[in-house]
Amino acid sequence: MVRGERSPSYKGHRYPVEIISHCVWLYFRFPLSFREVEELMLERGVIVSHETVRRWCAKFGQAYANGLRRRRPRPGDKWLLDELFIKSNGEQKYLWRAVDADGNVLDILVQNRRDTAAARRLFRRLLKTTCSVPRAVVTDKLRSYGAAHREVTPSAEHRSHKGLNNRAGNSHQPTRQRERAMKGFRSIGGAQRFLSAFSGISPRFRPRRHLMTAAHYRAEMTTRFTIWDQITGAASRPTTA
Repeated sequence: MVRGERSPSYKGHRYPVEIISHCVWLYFRFPLSFREVEELMLERGVIVSHETVRRWCAKFGQAYANGLRRRRPRPGDKWLLDELFIKSNGEQKYLWRAVDADGNVLDILVQNRRDTAAARRLFRRLLKTTCSVPRAVVTDKLRSYGAAHREVTPSAEHRSHKGLNNRAGNSHQPTRQRERAMKGFRSIGGAQRFLSAFSGISPRFRPRRHLMTAAHYRAEMTTRFTIWDQITGAASRPTTA
């Protein structure tokens, strides 16, 4: 574990951290329901209810995502922004997402509108979460981006073109998969909470495998699982003979 970093507290939980963290990993990594995670754990001989899995994901998901974000390399200085429609309680909402040039998700924000105020909120949130100012911002031709850019990040170059931010658009695909599996989101707050944790956890276990040899992929995933154990606290538990 990184010096000064603390794993979440599991005080009052009767299940060991290895089971809790594994259930949370399953739910956010794969398009599974809480009941499907319950079934997978039952096959392993672990009896845990889907409601317990839900509570674990709500309590620890964001904490785990934050721990992973602290371990990622410093984000690049070129931000690619995009937005898409999502369904929340049957109503159309907007998911705004920012990634760097390597495809690492910088942040997401679910909002009611697709206007300048919403874009401004995203820019300000990015400055806070990344603690940096971009060299360049790449967006589609939505005018709200230009207005927000001039107000919040005027020193950055703004490139506006329909095809330049494909990397940001492509990063929406796992979200679409989860949205279909969940049959939409129940509320805008629930969508924000889930997608914030999801965008911090799921991409960490989806390296660009097509660019790796099998040996490289296995080594990379082993490293990522080790980091997962460290940030969840599983690696710090004493072993018994």
